[in-house]
Amino acid sequence: MTTTLEQLNTAEASAFIAALHGIYEHSPWIPERAAVQRPFRNLTALKLALQKVVADASRAEQLGLIRAHPELAGKAAIAGELTAESTGEQAKAGLNMCSPEEFAALQKLNADYNAKFGFPFILAVKGPTGAGLTRQQIIATFTRRLRNQPEDELREALRQIGRIAEMRLNDLTGHKPALGATVMQWAEEIGAMSEDEGALTCTYLTDTHRRTADQIAQWMREAGMHVHIDAVGNVVGRYLSTDPKAKTLLTGSHYDTVRNGGKYDGREGILLAIAAVKHLNERGETLPFHFEVIGFSEEEGVRFKSTFLGSNAVIGQFDMNLLELQDRDGITMRDAITQAGHDVAAIPKIARDPSDILGYVEVHIEQGPVLLNRDLPVGIVTSIAGSSRYLVDLKGVASHAGTTPMHMRKDAGAAAAEIILYVEQRCSQDQHASLVGTVGQLQVPRGSTNVIPGACQLSLDIRAAHDDVRLAAVADILAKINEICERRSVDAKIEETVSAPAAPCAPWLMQQLAAATERAGITPFELASGAGHDAMAIARMTDVCMLFTRCGNGGISHNPLETMTADDAEVSGQILLDFLRSFKAKA
Repeated sequence: MTTTLEQLNTAEASAFIAALHGIYEHSPWIPERAAVQRPFRNLTALKLALQKVVADASRAEQLGLIRAHPELAGKAAIAGELTAESTGEQAKAGLNMCSPEEFAALQKLNADYNAKFGFPFILAVKGPTGAGLTRQQIIATFTRRLRNQPEDELREALRQIGRIAEMRLNDLTGHKPALGATVMQWAEEIGAMSEDEGALTCTYLTDTHRRTADQIAQWMREAGMHVHIDAVGNVVGRYLSTDPKAKTLLTGSHYDTVRNGGKYDGREGILLAIAAVKHLNERGETLPFHFEVIGFSEEEGVRFKSTFLGSNAVIGQFDMNLLELQDRDGITMRDAITQAGHDVAAIPKIARDPSDILGYVEVHIEQGPVLLNRDLPVGIVTSIAGSSRYLVDLKGVASHAGTTPMHMRKDAGAAAAEIILYVEQRCSQDQHASLVGTVGQLQVPRGSTNVIPGACQLSLDIRAAHDDVRLAAVADILAKINEICERRSVDAKIEETVSAPAAPCAPWLMQQLAAATERAGITPFELASGAGHDAMAIARMTDVCMLFTRCGNGGISHNPLETMTADDAEVSGQILLDFLRSFKAKA
């Protein structure tokens, strides 16, 4: 028998605590402290209130909570001493059916982990979907997290406890994140289509890319949308209003990937929107505007080294000169588009009429750790960071490492090191604008152990949510490079490769997203996006807003470890539905 939120809200405090006794392992103080915050608007609000109690607890209380959890396949499990909840969860992951080799591996990991951290390894073994991780996945995660630093691992243990509690609350109340589960399942299905064995790679207009587009189009049709694939490979689904004169609200994201990428980058925004339309259509519910979902064909720039092909076509700014670009096999973009059955002459016709567009909303996995560290499932984007990128070529003098005195060296490697440290120092300032700086490439051509570097090449990537902050940092860094090189008698050649302005989100759209977020039981939290998104291109045509969904595994993205949960996808989906139902056009 399930327990309703209304029952939890109206019960005596003692009954509320008793009802939640199995949610947090042997820790009644958590529901006890949350009880005074009742009534809760919805189940999400209850979950967040419980998590905040844990976050606000003392270090000793947090460690006590972690230590109240049993080891995976440990002595308590063997002796049958686990709580009913832990017994079911470990059994669902098959930990009661370990092979001798798997059992031995887990025992070794348990011992090593306890020796390093002083508390048991905690993992929500039901996984991101609730269907359960495999024993192999559990062992791989255990092994990876054993390399964490103690403070990072303590925070991760508490996050895993929060995830366990979330799923236990779902079971208690009979809540099923149907929208989120659909998105996760669809992401798995198209995530299995790849150019590379054992890794997710889907680049522009390859066979994998086209099969992915066809599957997305099929889901759009099944959801009740009018669907076509345009001349650059965008998959376009329109959910029509009953008013033929209605204008159009746009949403979408990209379905191409980096090499060996994650399953949710870009794709969450497409799949979640389709699932929302399916939800509306199944209820016979229409909107007072046309709702158009676009699966943008290319955003990552992997195959032809040119980004935002899909979204630039939609805003009428596709550069037809790019058609002559070649991939690594010598195939031109023109030929790739033609071989896919599209007509390059039709590309200009893709452009939308801005007067018909109400705005654009994009849901996207955060690709970072900010929401994760704040225990928030979603956040509202304020601006998409502008980017300045450079290649820096340093020329010193290669000379003998043993015979050249330190004060007489013209060391390009040492100059590069000083530059890197200054980038780190300068970009640690202005954090109100999310300023970041990265040297992601560093080479010493033809370097040798016993030769002072005569040349060094490095990249610079400077980003910020505000262009004035980014450009001020760039000016300081370029000036510092010149000062360092002059002092060290090293020549510097600096080439700008990218200069992209920031794309601020529209306040009137952000306010509507914030209102929907608050109605979902979540205090709205704003953050900048350091990564680029299709919304950057669309912002040149119409007002945009973005909703970020929490990213797990430390916020890692562009990586097979990229993850999110069905529950977080559900929250994002419900916010999107509320946003659509409550949407008011700009006056």
